[in-house]
Amino acid sequence: MIVVTRLNGPPFAVNPDLVQRIDSAPDTILTLVDGTKYIVQETMHEVIERINEHRSRMIARAQEIQRDDEDTERHERSGRPDLRAAPTLPDDEPVALPVRRERHTELSLVTHLSEEDV
Repeated sequence: MIVVTRLNGPPFAVNPDLVQRIDSAPDTILTLVDGTKYIVQETMHEVIERINEHRSRMIARAQEIQRDDEDTERHERSGRPDLRAAPTLPDDEPVALPVRRERHTELSLVTHLSEEDV
């Protein structure tokens, strides 16, 4: 979706795949495939740029998904465990470290008792 502004003020989102035509006479008029018309504040050039940016993002995202799928398939065929690098944190951000807890068995607790406790 792209966001454009109605001539009388409020912004709205429109599916750029449904835009059939853009006219500029002198206001910019979006005509959708179903015949609906919207008069918007943006120039024809701005609307075209937003549509192109939207489509570029969709193509880039589709390629990213395809690469991720190919990486997943390659990983599954390799039989190796899924190991990924942990993201690095800025130096000033605190890091939560795991707490190491000692494991005690009943026998080890008994050996720590003094004769006074018995």
